[in-house]
Amino acid sequence: MAHIFGNTALRQLSQMFATTIFFHSSEYILAIAIHGRFNITLSSLLISNQYMLAMACSLLEYIIELVLLPGLKEYWWVSNTGFVLMVIGEVIRKSGILTAGRAFTHMIRIRREDHKNLVTHGIYGSIRHPGYCGFFIWATGTQVMLCNPFCTVGFILVLWRFFSERINFEEHYLRKFFGSQYVEYSRRVPSGLPFVK
Repeated sequence: MAHIFGNTALRQLSQMFATTIFFHSSEYILAIAIHGRFNITLSSLLISNQYMLAMACSLLEYIIELVLLPGLKEYWWVSNTGFVLMVIGEVIRKSGILTAGRAFTHMIRIRREDHKNLVTHGIYGSIRHPGYCGFFIWATGTQVMLCNPFCTVGFILVLWRFFSERINFEEHYLRKFFGSQYVEYSRRVPSGLPFVK
């Protein structure tokens, strides 16, 4: 069994765990820094039961393929591409959080706060939803890095559906809050999620 968990597996799994821990802990730390410790719950770590199930499926696929098809995990260029996707996703998401500042929350606002303005500068000048876009790229990258073909496709489909529904829901309120200003903004700037206008 030790020969199965050789250098490739150790590298891929350690990168996966390190980048996942960094992603979630930095998310929580930024939320506390922006909104204050007493305004943040553990939900800011973005770890749900569905997320844990997805990650468990990911590890299960990785281990099964490592045992049955170890050569599948040796495509270094695929694994490295996945790692680069994770970094890109992380940068996009955290840029969105830092640019929006207090306007960024993990929960969709359904009431407008008077002091909140529509954020259209920085990364929001290129992507309407950098938080969703970044998470989508980051999560897909985790599976590409692990050379998990089934979970790569599964993550893409499930995340796309989740974020496309969430964007439609959130944009209903954004149009309500900001009216024609948001309509004009959404015409100019893409959502950041493929095939979601």
